[in-house]
Amino acid sequence: MTPVWIALGGAVGTLMRYGLTIGLARSLGTALPYGTLAANVVGSFLLGVVAQAFAGASAGDTDFRLILGIGVMGGFTTYSSFNLETLRMLEQGDVAKALGYMLGMAVVCLLAGLAGLALGRGAITS
Repeated sequence: MTPVWIALGGAVGTLMRYGLTIGLARSLGTALPYGTLAANVVGSFLLGVVAQAFAGASAGDTDFRLILGIGVMGGFTTYSSFNLETLRMLEQGDVAKALGYMLGMAVVCLLAGLAGLALGRGAITS
């Protein structure tokens, strides 16, 4: 049954990403792909929390971790969109923008992941 729950979690994450992308495009414009950036940063943070919070989990909790981590966060974050957006910037000749986006995404997502791990550790020790 776990694969079904993971798939449903993926659907939830995908709808969350869609709502975030539409909302940010309306409020911030489309000069940069803010929705993808936000989804990947928030997803990196939340996956860090989930991974750390469930590090020593029992079997039942492991299913929940898989549903949240693989399902919801897998549907919410999006490397493929990030890749396509970067390629489009390169095709348009905006190399500096593409490189800045790539570097920014990597650094900010890593920092968000570290913050999520730290928060998850705090949740376990509290």
